[in-house]
Amino acid sequence: MENKIHEEDFWDNHESAQKILKEKKSLEDKLNELKSLEDGLSDINVMIEMAEESESREFCKEIEESFDELNKKIEAVRIKTLLNGSYDANNAIISVHAGSGGLDAQDWAEMVMRMYIRWGEKMGYKVKMLDNQYADEGGIKSATLSVEGENAYGYLKNERGVHRIVRISPYDSSGRRHTSFASLDVAPEIDEDIEVEINPDDIRVDTFRSSGAGGQHVNKTDSAIRITHIPTNIVVTCQNERSQHQNKENAMRVLKAKLVELAEKEHKDAIDQLKGDYSQISWGSQIRSYVFHPYTMVKDHRTGAEVGNVQRVMDGDLEEFINAMLMAEKN
Repeated sequence: MENKIHEEDFWDNHESAQKILKEKKSLEDKLNELKSLEDGLSDINVMIEMAEESESREFCKEIEESFDELNKKIEAVRIKTLLNGSYDANNAIISVHAGSGGLDAQDWAEMVMRMYIRWGEKMGYKVKMLDNQYADEGGIKSATLSVEGENAYGYLKNERGVHRIVRISPYDSSGRRHTSFASLDVAPEIDEDIEVEINPDDIRVDTFRSSGAGGQHVNKTDSAIRITHIPTNIVVTCQNERSQHQNKENAMRVLKAKLVELAEKEHKDAIDQLKGDYSQISWGSQIRSYVFHPYTMVKDHRTGAEVGNVQRVMDGDLEEFINAMLMAEKN
């Protein structure tokens, strides 16, 4: 790879060059992770030797803390080895949709959107808003975001499904407990060099004026794009860029990702039906519940993973749920 990078014609094909550099960085990051584990183990061995020589217990706490930290790093590397699906290394495109329930559901959809934005930021990923359909009364009807970084799709793919909240509604003057739903779609962003055949006759492209919170028009031109894929009835909208051309390009990226996701799901459903293990995602089959009242708990209904600190989860700490599902898939 190093020899190829130093060839005179390396930059003649810019896309190919970028792909090779991306692969190089990925390999270097993996080597650095392993080196970090090796260094951590070496440091612990040195501390153990010092403790034995001094016959003192003063090193015990430091050794224990270092050992716990090393274990966490080893677990993170082990989880990464589970990300070996066809598109696991890719960027992800996620879409949040409010369920039935009016303002409460729209507010919950916005909370879910923020949760995944915060998760992405904690992971060091670049999170970009592609489309946001604000509700007039508050909250959002739907939002689409891209999460850019290695293994983004691999980590997020099992977050697809229905998310349920139980809380005292801030919009109910009677102070009653409400249950609301939001769904999350996750698709892998497909590299430009991978062909996804889309017949131009199969899509309908509509333009409209971009709108912001409260229905405000944020652009005086019809720069927003809506693309309908007629055979599958998949509808994609993008309005966050000022340029109609850029919105259309983003919309086609999302459509491409959703078509690949659909093909993957149809393949998985066919296998599940053969196994006799088929369950359809619906508003009644949530994957996770977030309970704010009468107690606080977040529970994943697939793995049984539970966290008592709801706010920590809403601030993007999803590692326990994501890892538990990846481990369950492996088993």
